Amino acid sequence: MRWTERCDFPRYSLPPIAGLIRIAAVLFSLGTAWLFVQTFFNTGWKVVSLRSWLGSEPDLPKTQPLQNKCGNDKSCPESTFAFKISSGAANVVGPSMCFENTIIMSGVKNNVGRGLNIALVNGTNGQLMKTDSFDMYSGDIKLLLDFLKAIKSGTIVIVASYDDPATKLNDEARTLFTDLGSSHASKLAFRDNWTFVGAKGLKDKSPYEQHLKNEAAKNKYDGWPEVLEMEGCVPKKMD
Repeated sequence: MRWTERCDFPRYSLPPIAGLIRIAAVLFSLGTAWLFVQTFFNTGWKVVSLRSWLGSEPDLPKTQPLQNKCGNDKSCPESTFAFKISSGAANVVGPSMCFENTIIMSGVKNNVGRGLNIALVNGTNGQLMKTDSFDMYSGDIKLLLDFLKAIKSGTIVIVASYDDPATKLNDEARTLFTDLGSSHASKLAFRDNWTFVGAKGLKDKSPYEQHLKNEAAKNKYDGWPEVLEMEGCVPKKMD
């Protein structure tokens, strides 16, 4: 038996070259449009002004707020010196003193110690004259007395306590601090916190003094009151 019938399969004609080119052009246009949308509109929908996008808007300088000396909240007049003091934190972190935007005593400078930390500054030009610390728990009170008695008139005296400022403090030393303008030196006690700025030859009591008593019920630390911080503007000595 022979197959006498022929099966004819349907024929499909290929599209002309011009059609393929048109299809490729459409696909290219769609791809380009997609990239444009991704680049300019899919980045958080940031709004850009037309002038800025075209480059006609100049970049404005970023201004930083002016910082006051020692980082104080307020600026000081030209006739004064800026200062900031903090007492020690318990017997762990030492005190710090900033005067006219310069750290003059701190744990980082390694010039503070247990007891009373004192800096002497020229009251006319603001130059640092001397710094020292005096152990008021087991030190020699005579060292502090000699230091205080040698202070010359017109000298600014800055004091910050650390750990214990008063065990060795006698009446003579308290009187010398009182003469410098202190209102609290006479009642300073074991492990109290104290910050003070006075001057040799001051006629009135200094307005720059803080005193926090060591009271178990109120202490922030175990056996010590919280840190004292004080800032202000000390008038220059006018000749």
